Amino acid sequence: MAFNIKKRGKVTYYYSGDRPTLSSLVTEEQGDGDLKIYFAGLTGGHSATGVLGLDTVTRMDPDKEVPLVFQCWERWLQEAGICQTLRDIDFLEVHAFGCQPKEPNPQLDPTGYANEIRRLREAYARAYSGFFADTMPDNGVPARFTVHVVDVPDQAASYEFYSVGLLQRGERG
Repeated sequence: MAFNIKKRGKVTYYYSGDRPTLSSLVTEEQGDGDLKIYFAGLTGGHSATGVLGLDTVTRMDPDKEVPLVFQCWERWLQEAGICQTLRDIDFLEVHAFGCQPKEPNPQLDPTGYANEIRRLREAYARAYSGFFADTMPDNGVPARFTVHVVDVPDQAASYEFYSVGLLQRGERG
């Protein structure tokens, strides 16, 4: 996928299509040469399937979805020519929106529904912390904000993420 690129002063937009709804990435040049990067929100469900060209859609499985979101962001960074690996990015914020379980029906099986919420939250915590510990152990851990919502447009997803990171081109200390 080749991004359309629009530059306005210190800000560069990377998007697809002629009339985009949003940009996949937005970068902001910092005075010291660093690059602040805003990553569009997406899920490890239908979103990741489309970005990564996967054959199957991951459904309500944070252990698989969380890494897929980060793989999408890494792919975008590569396609935009910004960098080749997420390990070059220091994530400042990750915002996660947790979806309610798609099943069982809370009115027909309230105990099963409560158990599914617990399973999803535990899996999300494991997958999220595991990603940073296992994939980016030399990087810091971003500030995180999680809110649980009724749903997101992606009917297969358990979480939707968006993030802000920094590509430090100078000394990292």
